[in-house]
Amino acid sequence: MSAQLALTITGRGPLIINIPHAGTALTAGLAERLSPASRALPDTDWHLPFLYHFAAYCGATLIAATHSRYVVDLNRDREGASLYDGDPDTHLCPLLRFDGEPVYQPGCEPNAEEIDTRRASWWQPYHDELAKLVADTQARCGHAVLLDAHSVRRELPGRFPGRAPDFSLATRDGAACAPSLQAAVEDVLRASGASVAVNGHVTGGYTTGRYGQPERGLHAVQIELAQDCYLDVDDPCSWTPAHPAAQAIRPTLRKLVDALVRWTP
Repeated sequence: MSAQLALTITGRGPLIINIPHAGTALTAGLAERLSPASRALPDTDWHLPFLYHFAAYCGATLIAATHSRYVVDLNRDREGASLYDGDPDTHLCPLLRFDGEPVYQPGCEPNAEEIDTRRASWWQPYHDELAKLVADTQARCGHAVLLDAHSVRRELPGRFPGRAPDFSLATRDGAACAPSLQAAVEDVLRASGASVAVNGHVTGGYTTGRYGQPERGLHAVQIELAQDCYLDVDDPCSWTPAHPAAQAIRPTLRKLVDALVRWTP
């Protein structure tokens, strides 16, 4: 796959970390069509490839999209099927931000032909590459574990009530992985003293459902990390890996990755 679509580090262990929403690149001419507030890309999962960079030394494979979810949402069904009941925006190419405001200026939304082009140019090649990584990992290790890594603002009234916990673990209500894998992840997160929700406001997106097939030796978990656990939410672009909050949360992430790498069916 072209390097412009994703950054990929291939490891030898059973774990693949997929980061679909940390990209900030836009296609030519797109920024001018976005609303002024959308040009700041507020729904980005900021800096996660750098937060998880240590995983390469643990033998994990890491794949991260380079382009913004406003180009195409890689955690959506290719036809835009709804993920959750009552989801206000199920589009492959989002029309609403998480705050409920429009992504685009009036009259600048993508038409069906443009959406088809984005699907073919961005969504399909990315998932072809991810599927190949999963298949190669399973062939090499006998099983594969996919960690779909996300981050989220602590409060998003248009998406979920109240405040998000430090960690939201989603496994499609237990269908996407073996019970012992879910238990191992829960043990690590709760032992850290962090607040944890399991299959709460998030139960797992498209990728978790597609690649979570434990009966076939494919196990998937989705983790959402509250953004104030690792950066200044009012100034995310100032972040560096040495940020004190990132330094504080990284030991828990390291234990999480270690547990996923060591786990066997």
